Amino acid sequence: MRKRAAVLCGAAIVVAGTFTAVPAEAGTPQHTQPSLTARAAKLTWKKCGTTDHPTLQCASLKVPLDHANPRGQQITLALSRVPHTAKKYQGPLLVNPGGPGGSGLTFAGFIASGLPKAVAAQYDVIGFDPRGVGASKPALDCVPGHFAPVRPDSVPSTPAIERANLQRARSFAAACGRKYASVLPYIDTLSAVRDMDAIRRALGAEKINYFGYSYGTYLGAVYAKLFPHQVRRLVLDSIVDPTGVWYDDNLTQDYAFNDRHRALMAWIAKYDATYKLGTDPERIEAKWYAMRAALARKPADGKVGASELEDTFIPGGYYNGYWPYLAEAFSAYVNGKNADPLVEAYENFAAIDASGDNGYSVYTSVQCRDGSWPRDWRQWQRDNWDVYEKAPFMAWNNAWYNAPCAFWPTSSLSPVNVANGKLPPVLLFQATNDAATPYEGGVTVHRLLADSSLVVEEGGGNHGITLSGNACLDKYLAAYLTDGKVPRGGAEADAVCKALPDPKPLTSKAASTSARGATLHRLLGSRG
Repeated sequence: MRKRAAVLCGAAIVVAGTFTAVPAEAGTPQHTQPSLTARAAKLTWKKCGTTDHPTLQCASLKVPLDHANPRGQQITLALSRVPHTAKKYQGPLLVNPGGPGGSGLTFAGFIASGLPKAVAAQYDVIGFDPRGVGASKPALDCVPGHFAPVRPDSVPSTPAIERANLQRARSFAAACGRKYASVLPYIDTLSAVRDMDAIRRALGAEKINYFGYSYGTYLGAVYAKLFPHQVRRLVLDSIVDPTGVWYDDNLTQDYAFNDRHRALMAWIAKYDATYKLGTDPERIEAKWYAMRAALARKPADGKVGASELEDTFIPGGYYNGYWPYLAEAFSAYVNGKNADPLVEAYENFAAIDASGDNGYSVYTSVQCRDGSWPRDWRQWQRDNWDVYEKAPFMAWNNAWYNAPCAFWPTSSLSPVNVANGKLPPVLLFQATNDAATPYEGGVTVHRLLADSSLVVEEGGGNHGITLSGNACLDKYLAAYLTDGKVPRGGAEADAVCKALPDPKPLTSKAASTSARGATLHRLLGSRG
């Protein structure tokens, strides 16, 4: 999985999808089943617009905690909507930013404003906080302040450091079990997918359109597996490998993030006149690890130790728009003995607030429940030391992030085989150098979804690539959402777009990166 597969693509040929432009329920509500009409009446939309998204509306929906017991305990999902304004109505477009644990309420506004106006106007763009997240109730928060600095060094170089990290993982899992014993067995992807179908029914829709990023691609693929005949259009961007859920996927990430960290070192080397860290990427990388060692001995401002330094630079693996800020902080610490920019970067990119505590609680709950994890810590030791020898940047940081799953208080489900030959044309987007969801995941899902088309961003390393400034990618997205057209052709990819150029060093804070790209990556978050 470490080596990116070569992209082989012939001429892109666009062919029309085989489904109608307007869903049946849009123009003929009299054909809607009575039960769906009743459910739709329960959604009361109220204005909840923001400065950025003034047309946003909000509602709530009660769903069973356990879908096998529909009359049992109920929980509440928070929904948002940007309503359609065009005469041509193509139905609801559910959107999800990933995670698991990402809030989707404002994400609906982002998607609606990012699509061409004529396209967005044809859809009700529907955001939602999945069960356990944000404004949905109950919202999980197992251990407030779990990531408060300074944490133990992530690399367990001594038994004492390993014991400290193990205690944190065990105590987090135990706290989740104590606080949410009745809820945790139902915080998983399968339950969230059934919630999505409850949303569909509440909207009175026979079928949904869906657009998901990152973990949202697995959510969408599992929905399509369980409810293939309720899928009208399906867009997946930055694609999870469903065959590695979730232990293997996290190990694979470590190699890809190490590659992206080295790409940052090479980028810094190009701008020695600015950062004065040298022109040899390997020597710059050595200076980074020397900085890490120094912070392990003496954390900056009592906030940024070795683990927090990793947390600060990991977002650079998701989005290269952060590179100029990270490079400035790195340079200031090494060359000027000034830790202030590093502390500022930590506070901007890595510090966890209450929303982050909630997101992590849902992240662990879903990941630990979705698939089997080793319960013998010796296997984690073997696997992560093996990764660390080859790809040290994020290996142990990622291991501890997921380590509560070794002690999780619920049993595990089996990952879903998302192979599907019952869907209309599906559109996939994947960057070749994506670290969070490595390229092979996109190729795998392209193979598993029989009528899918894969659009590749050649040389791209960002996670989440549509609606962030690449007009070539967005052209395919708009065509698909307009009339179902997808590109066809090529051995592995159906279309290839060139990546956007890497950023330049800062000339001003405002000019450093694409505004939409930065907004997207704030919404997707890291670990998403």
